[in-house]
Amino acid sequence: MSGQNASHPVSDDDITPLQQMVSSCSGAFITSLLVTPLDVIKIRLQAQKNPLFKGKYFVYSNGLMDHLCVCENGWSRAHGHFSGTFDAFYKIVRCEGIRALWSGLPPTLVMAVPATMIYFTGYDQLCAVLRRRMGEQAHWAPLLAGGIARVGSATVISPLELIRTKLQSQKQSYQELSHCIRSAVEAEGWWSLWRGLGPTLLRDVPFSAMYWFNYERSKSWLCEHYQSSEATFSITFSCGAVSGSVAAIVTLPFDVVKTRRQVQLGELQASNLLSKSSSSTFSVMRRIVAHDGFKGLFAGFFPRLVKVAPACAIMISSYEFGKSFFHKHNQERRLRLLQTNNT
Repeated sequence: MSGQNASHPVSDDDITPLQQMVSSCSGAFITSLLVTPLDVIKIRLQAQKNPLFKGKYFVYSNGLMDHLCVCENGWSRAHGHFSGTFDAFYKIVRCEGIRALWSGLPPTLVMAVPATMIYFTGYDQLCAVLRRRMGEQAHWAPLLAGGIARVGSATVISPLELIRTKLQSQKQSYQELSHCIRSAVEAEGWWSLWRGLGPTLLRDVPFSAMYWFNYERSKSWLCEHYQSSEATFSITFSCGAVSGSVAAIVTLPFDVVKTRRQVQLGELQASNLLSKSSSSTFSVMRRIVAHDGFKGLFAGFFPRLVKVAPACAIMISSYEFGKSFFHKHNQERRLRLLQTNNT
């Protein structure tokens, strides 16, 4: 991304950090609108609980508590248990309406701008510095810069992501959510708003490190293969999709744990279900494996993969396009200034 290789002439020295921020935001809104339904389905699949009580059915299961209704006439208005991605899509739309697929969109949009600005701009700035200092080992710079930039962005927006996860995992009003959060803060302190940050970092830091490393390497290889002096839209789009897919598969178990821990907000003060020692990332993993088997760690595999691939492709393509636009704009402005000075 930083333009220090021959395959990509756009250098970060040619554009300002503000222009990098604007470039990073252009795809954030589009990406959020397109992938939020897949995120809702993924979270519902990850958060649901398995056991059903005889004579009763789940209205929906959100990982916080089981909402039950008695089936008196042989027909149930409940979702039931989601057996897969398409089953979840059908039942959510049938029971809650099409708008439910965009639940949690406002905090998603609020998250997208600061998270994207911190993440992408931080990555570019760090990568440029590391490449200058690492010399012959500069090909490792994207891996380090991606991981470090992700720590900063994930920590800043963690409370907003928790709110989004709660809205997507359970149909509730903002007033109910506000009461739930206030109760959690009173009972557990402000740190409760960062619930799930540990597994989020375990998921996102290696994801970003792998993503940027694979993206930069594959982009350079394709540019050399097609003898292109500049990464085209198709190259950035395909490299972003493939790199994001690989990273998403490897880090999916931590995504499942993050979802399980975040949807528990508000449950802990009602019943002492989890202790500090038993709510660690790997303790949650052991419980998931014991209850659902090893496949439980990969719940929501398909919607996460379908979400991440286009999201990464759209985001990186729009970012690269924005940087190229500002790069050419700055060059033209400098050229006009030179012409003015000469005359």
